[in-house]
Amino acid sequence: MTQASDSIRFILNDTEIALSDVAPTDTLLDFLRLQRRLTGTKEGCAEGDCGACTVLIGQLAGDAKDDESLVYETVNACIRFVGSLNATHVVTVEHLAAGDGTLHPVQQAMVDYHGSQCGFCTPGIVMSLYGLWLTNDNPSRAAIEKALQGNLCRCTGYEPIVRAAEAAAKERPSAIFDPITRTREKVAARLKALQATETIVIRNGEDCLVVPADAAGLASVLAENPDATIVSGSTDVGLWVTKQMRPISPAVFIGGIADLQRIETSEAGLTIGAGVSYTAAFEALSSAYPSFGGLLDRIGGEQVRNMGTIGGNIANGSPIGDSPPPLIALGATVTLRSKDGTRSLPLEDFFIAYGKQDRGPGEFVESIFAPALPAGDRFAAYKVTKRRDEDISALLGAFLISLERARVKTARIAFGGMAATPKRAKAIEAALIGEPWTEDTVRAAQAAFETDFQPITDWRASSAYRMLAAKNLLMRFFLESVGEKAQLQRFEYVA
Repeated sequence: MTQASDSIRFILNDTEIALSDVAPTDTLLDFLRLQRRLTGTKEGCAEGDCGACTVLIGQLAGDAKDDESLVYETVNACIRFVGSLNATHVVTVEHLAAGDGTLHPVQQAMVDYHGSQCGFCTPGIVMSLYGLWLTNDNPSRAAIEKALQGNLCRCTGYEPIVRAAEAAAKERPSAIFDPITRTREKVAARLKALQATETIVIRNGEDCLVVPADAAGLASVLAENPDATIVSGSTDVGLWVTKQMRPISPAVFIGGIADLQRIETSEAGLTIGAGVSYTAAFEALSSAYPSFGGLLDRIGGEQVRNMGTIGGNIANGSPIGDSPPPLIALGATVTLRSKDGTRSLPLEDFFIAYGKQDRGPGEFVESIFAPALPAGDRFAAYKVTKRRDEDISALLGAFLISLERARVKTARIAFGGMAATPKRAKAIEAALIGEPWTEDTVRAAQAAFETDFQPITDWRASSAYRMLAAKNLLMRFFLESVGEKAQLQRFEYVA
């Protein structure tokens, strides 16, 4: 394969780094702590849940490639791989204070409002609040809580931290003081110079790490290495390494491929590149399908949403992935690409069985297309979890119906967590179509759930709970669509 370089190049705080001795499984957290001795970034969970390892990563986005397109986002360093860092700016908590030791307003507010007790989680919280501080000078309480979704603190109860965030937002010192604001133009130019134009390949013993420059390069790499591990946001693959100690070589890092990060809106619908993160997709998805916005806000914490991608959530084939059920309900199609060309298929057909998808050797998910929501159609998606935020689904239901003369003309219903793959509820759909859109119809259709699904029992939920919750979600969808009330069935635990 053609390669432009055998090193990963990025900026760490104010220092340019070039690494040619990098293993596919090397995490940013270990690099910061063990190699650079930047120990403000902590390891708590090593799976992207607690936020103690939070840092900011700046990356050029869009076509302008200037300081206006330089975007900084919080990420979990514990599951972010060094191989994904080419042409990025990594900012750690050590970079915030002024050269004379004067604390950044976010840091000082945490001191003034007693936002820290044991202190272990504090650097990560500071970095999350700093990310908010950079983009919002008058955040609502909801915005602050959203920024802190991915940061766990067992000491303070969060109220002092929220007050610190409110106070810090009002402190706007000279741009010369803030480390990102004062260097934004210079950093953007440096990152543009660091961008690779051809594939980067790093070999470390038997390990191999590859960073394609574009989608065509990715297709060529996969043609030569069809069994390679594709790493996009690493919110899933990161846990393969930190929790399961799985080898991932050869690993192909695609987070910097601009071709896969495009969002296109047309009268026909919405096309989302496979590399688009949940955060980047939020505005387009929530605008086109309002219920989608509320769902996206409950996928992980802010750090996970900044890293995780729509395409990755589909490509890994998990039966509890959050984005496939609503996309299937909307009638989405997925486009696969290889060196030989592209092909498209209905998203529901992409999932064949547990751990098996319709993706041939050398193919990768390039984009997803979701049709526009017709006027008058009713669409909603509901996520059921043990805790409301930053939790994996026990089940997720998505519903789309159209009515004609108060009868169900079409129905598309899909669930995650109810089968070995994200799955259409075709028996339920058939029980609804042609019937009046009434509570009696919905209650009668609930009997079809046993035809469509035989859910398992695991530590997230029992089979009985999943089945009853799914039935209740259908009724909830009906109630919200017509504004009526009805008594939902209750789950009774039997020892």
